[in-house]
Amino acid sequence: MKIAKRSTLLMIGDSITDVGRSRPVGEREGLGIGYVYFVGSLIGGVYPDRLIRVLNVGNSGDTVRDLDSRWQHDVIDIKPNWVSVMIGTNDVWRQFDSIATPEAAVQPEEFEATYARLVRETRPRLDGMVLMTPFYVEPNRQEPMRALMDEYGQIVKKIAAEHDCIFVDTQKYFDEACKSVYPGTLAGDRVHPSMYGAAILARAFLNAVEFEF
Repeated sequence: MKIAKRSTLLMIGDSITDVGRSRPVGEREGLGIGYVYFVGSLIGGVYPDRLIRVLNVGNSGDTVRDLDSRWQHDVIDIKPNWVSVMIGTNDVWRQFDSIATPEAAVQPEEFEATYARLVRETRPRLDGMVLMTPFYVEPNRQEPMRALMDEYGQIVKKIAAEHDCIFVDTQKYFDEACKSVYPGTLAGDRVHPSMYGAAILARAFLNAVEFEF
């Protein structure tokens, strides 16, 4: 596995990362009940000798603007060795559920500029950085929100390539699972993962860092 002994892995994002984590920082039993919990449990259970510390600083409702506002306190000041980011869902979603307040949404240009700056300024401080795409559990790629989510996912891919980050295409994993099960089994509202959806996200992350049983 790419994450070395005695490393601190910090995972940041929106409600998909948060999922009831403890405040101010989620750790161990306070990792929440989402994919971060699966990641922390499996790393600790399969690699106990590495003594890897997993932290959750996801905040429900966050866009990349919110990450920007708390990045110093919740990422830089903690001084992790690895950072995993999954953001973009609310940046897209607000364009559909907050039409009367368009300023709540983050358009692609702002999303890319803000995200790229955070990564550019942070990556040199780290052993590694993982960028996970936002996703929408909808097999129809022409569905408007799915199409826009894919656009933001491509932005994440571009930023990862430009700044030596590990890229995780979470949408690909959900698309594959949807060939076998009803999408609502993985995320009732197509955004917030069920237990099964959270496990899929954890698997996507762990595969990317070359986790092995």
